[in-house]
Amino acid sequence: MSAQTSAATPDPHPGRLEALGAAITRTCTDRVALLPVHVGQLTCIVPAEHWGDVAMLLRDGEGLQFESCVDVCGIDYLEYGKSEWETTAATGRGFSRGVEPMGEEVAASAASTAGRRFAVVYHLLSVSLNQRLRVRVYCPDDDEPVVDSVCDVWAGANWFEREAFDLFGILFREHPDLRRLLTDYGFIGHPFRKDFPLSGNVEVRYDPDKRRVVYQPVTIESRVLVPKVIRHDNRYDAQLTNAKPDA
Repeated sequence: MSAQTSAATPDPHPGRLEALGAAITRTCTDRVALLPVHVGQLTCIVPAEHWGDVAMLLRDGEGLQFESCVDVCGIDYLEYGKSEWETTAATGRGFSRGVEPMGEEVAASAASTAGRRFAVVYHLLSVSLNQRLRVRVYCPDDDEPVVDSVCDVWAGANWFEREAFDLFGILFREHPDLRRLLTDYGFIGHPFRKDFPLSGNVEVRYDPDKRRVVYQPVTIESRVLVPKVIRHDNRYDAQLTNAKPDA
């Protein structure tokens, strides 16, 4: 089923999301900011300093009862909203998708987004009430992103938070075992950050003299990829084929 079809499907329980939003506002008061409903799911933003307390309320609060954390995702908003990023058509300056920021408002926008580069998104599920909630928590410090761990609230968040730490470098305060999860021992950097080099920092190869795999600096030279420009091909003219010319 396509996203358009799914989004267009009427809610079989009208008013459920409104009731959920009211319960969140009633229980968490002004510590939560609700966002407009999108694709049939409610999203809220919680300041990092309140996240630990709000997590407990979302799990135990009346009308909430989110007893399960089904996923945790890290996000890097480094260039979000600051440059063109077209995926299906050419941009204003040719075929390159990542271009120089345009407009005088970009500098002001960058200053106003300090402390909002990194965010952690929690996907919560209430099995007893059959409802879901998406929670976004921004890390106040762009240089050292830290949020409170919720492993003591939802035990299943343990490895999810380790994954976000490994790939994005987001620290989780009071996590019981914050170690890398997916990258190799001695890996340098966090590969899902937007400023991480595409070719990485090190590469591995087998050394026949040492008879083992060794690390060495990357030998791949950085180069700018120029997308292929597709031009008109006369071989496919309507006059040369059985196709009817366009009206």
